[in-house]
Amino acid sequence: MTSPQFKELHRAYGFDEVAIVPGDLTINPDQTNIDFKVDNLTFSIPVIAAAMDAVTDTGFAIKMSKLGGLAVLNLEGIQTRYDNPEEILAEIAQAPGGEVTSLLQKVYSQPIKESLISQRIQEIKGGGAVCAVSVTPANTKRFAPVASEAQADILVVQSTVTTARHISKSYRGLIFSELCQSMSMPVIVGNCVNYSACLELMRTGICGVLVGVGPGAACTTREVLGVGVPQITATMDCAAARDTYFNESGRYVPIITDGGFRRGGEVCKAVAAGADAVMLGSIFAQAKEAPGRGYHWGMSHPHPALPRGTRIEVGTTGSLEQILFGPTSVTDGSQNLVGALRTAMGVCGASTIKEMHQAKIVIAPAITTEGKFWQLSKL
Repeated sequence: MTSPQFKELHRAYGFDEVAIVPGDLTINPDQTNIDFKVDNLTFSIPVIAAAMDAVTDTGFAIKMSKLGGLAVLNLEGIQTRYDNPEEILAEIAQAPGGEVTSLLQKVYSQPIKESLISQRIQEIKGGGAVCAVSVTPANTKRFAPVASEAQADILVVQSTVTTARHISKSYRGLIFSELCQSMSMPVIVGNCVNYSACLELMRTGICGVLVGVGPGAACTTREVLGVGVPQITATMDCAAARDTYFNESGRYVPIITDGGFRRGGEVCKAVAAGADAVMLGSIFAQAKEAPGRGYHWGMSHPHPALPRGTRIEVGTTGSLEQILFGPTSVTDGSQNLVGALRTAMGVCGASTIKEMHQAKIVIAPAITTEGKFWQLSKL
């Protein structure tokens, strides 16, 4: 006699559990086209720097834009709370490990200044860069008009989990369809990890979706809340939603895999799983130009009693240009990310990102350890 089943469990896969199968045709890496589009904006590399205070400040955003990518400035972070953020960033980097959580809670308890929002956006625009800014759903109605007036180019509405339907005590919460109609710039929304939520978000008229809950190196959401889906499965499910929406509407909404990246190989796997672009945090926190001074921390510290992030030491490994384009000075795959993607596309015979979406992926839990005894023994 079989017992009734309460819930059905589905196997989900992360980066370390899969591998990309080379194609039957190969092409030169320099012949690949890796352009990434958000509405009417085109970027020459499909790489976005996360809206985290240890990663993106105005100078980093300008540099990233000049290199062909995009960096997102956190409008609820240190840059918009303090006239001189450098002093605060130095204090965070120098704080003893046992004191850093309470320090971060104190730092993020200071009020956000709308004048600084406008000033930071103007600094980025003044540097000739595309300006993307991030807000949480709770503060979107307040800060989105300020960002629009300051002529930001992209608005990112971002939280640990974001859906098109939300129940709250507010009489009228944030409605994405109305937001998109009222904004003069494209709106990207995240984060989500499943087909139905992603499809509903796209139907509101947004121009991009961030995929990923809790995989980031400095994020502890999965440990604290127990929620999340491994990134390969999450990306594939959201890619299916993108294709469904395209078939029903004729409008292509890119998905951006956000978090969990350590090496170029994972960037390649995310694209093969269906991502149009990737959002990176800890890798870019290692850049000489990053404001974190070799440290990186999560975005959820403002909660006074339940911080869902931790400060980690990532070190400084090279310049932003070196991390993106090489030449690499390390052997762990954390530099020349663009070269890795182009090379992987070449061996798969994919000349475009969309063609790379068709690359075969296999379940391969031994892909990072098979034959690597001497490398692993050095760890």
